[in-house]
Amino acid sequence: MSVAELKERHMAATQTVNDLREKLKQKRLQLLDTDVSGYAKTQGKTPVTFGPTDLVCCRILQGHTGKVYSLDWTPEKNRIVSASQDGRLIVWNALTSQKTHAIKLPCAWVMTCAFSPSGQSVACGGLDSACSIFNLNSPIDKDGIHPVSRMLSGHKGYVSSCQYVPDEDTHLITSSGDQTCVLWDITTGLRTSVFGGEFQSGHTADVSSVSISSSNPKLFVSGSCDTTARLWDTRVASRAQRTFHGHESDVTTVKFFPDGNRFGTGSDDGSCRLFDIRTGHQLQVYNQPHGDGDIPHVTSIAFSISGRLLFVGYSNGDCYVWDTLLAKVVLNLGSVQNSHEGRISCLGLSADGSALCTGSWDTNLKIWAFGGHRSVI
Repeated sequence: MSVAELKERHMAATQTVNDLREKLKQKRLQLLDTDVSGYAKTQGKTPVTFGPTDLVCCRILQGHTGKVYSLDWTPEKNRIVSASQDGRLIVWNALTSQKTHAIKLPCAWVMTCAFSPSGQSVACGGLDSACSIFNLNSPIDKDGIHPVSRMLSGHKGYVSSCQYVPDEDTHLITSSGDQTCVLWDITTGLRTSVFGGEFQSGHTADVSSVSISSSNPKLFVSGSCDTTARLWDTRVASRAQRTFHGHESDVTTVKFFPDGNRFGTGSDDGSCRLFDIRTGHQLQVYNQPHGDGDIPHVTSIAFSISGRLLFVGYSNGDCYVWDTLLAKVVLNLGSVQNSHEGRISCLGLSADGSALCTGSWDTNLKIWAFGGHRSVI
C-alpha cells in the first residue's frame, strides 16, 4: 500500500470518527432537557448573597520575587506552600503570615506544588520533567540548601500538576506535557502506573491538571490541551473510564466536587463546566459575563466545602465566586479592596472551608476569610 493510499484511508477514518463524535454530541444534547440552574429556578431557588464584609482579604503573604504559579493547603488548614518563578517554594503559616521554610529549587521553572497529607513533605515539578519531594523535617546543608529527599524522574515532558493520594504520603499522581499521567510510589521512586501515552483512550495533547477524588482515591480526573477531561481508575491504567467533551479550547484546570460524583473544569475558552462522572453528562456551563473583547482564560478553580460556591481565577485578574446551583456570579474578588494586580494563577480552599487563598503574577498570595454574618458555605 502506497503512502498516498495510507493518507487517504487515514483521512477517511478521521472523518468517520469526527462524524460519530458529532452524532454523539447531538444525541447528548437531545437527552439534556435542562441543566442544574434551569431546574433550580423551577424549584424557586434564589442565589447566595454576599455583603461587603462576607469575604474579605485578611492576610497578604509577601516574600516571592517572581510570579506565583501554584499553591496548596495542608489538611490541618493553617499552612500553605507556594511555588514561584523566583525558583523557590515557600511554606507559610496562614494564621501569622510567617514563613516557616524557603526552599531553593534545583530548577527555577516550577509549575506546580503540593503538600503531603501529613504535612511533613512537599512536592513540586516543572520544566525539568521531574517531580521533586522535600522532607520539611530534613536539616539544611552547610550552604543553606534544603536537600531533595526523592526525585521522581520518568516523564518525557514538563510536569504540569501533582497531587498526593489522599491519606497517603507514599503515593502521588503527576500530569505532564508528554500526554500522560503517572502514579508514583514515593518510597521507591518508581512509576506504579502510566495513564495514557501508548493507549488509545489517553489524551492526545499535553495534560495540564489532575484532581483525585477524596471520597474514592482510586479515581482521578485529568484535563488536557486536547479540549477534553478524562476519568481514570488507578486499578485500570490501560484505558480511561470516561471522556468528557464540551470545551472549545485547552482544559487548564480540573477539580472534584466535594461529593466525589461530579467534577468541575476550567478552560482557555473562558468557561467552567460541571460534569457527572456516573452519567458522563455535562450538568452546567458557567460562562463569564463579558463584552465583545477577548475572553479571559480560566486558570484555576475550587469548590466551597458544600459545593454551593465555585471560586474561579481568570487571566485578567478577576476572581469570580459563582453560585453553582443557579450559575450566577455572586461576587468578584478582582473588584474589591485589596484585590490582586495581575493574573490569578492559582487558588485553593482550606480544608475546613473557612478561607480561600489566591496566588498571582503580582508575586503575592492573599488569604480571604468569611466574615460578617456569613458562615462557611
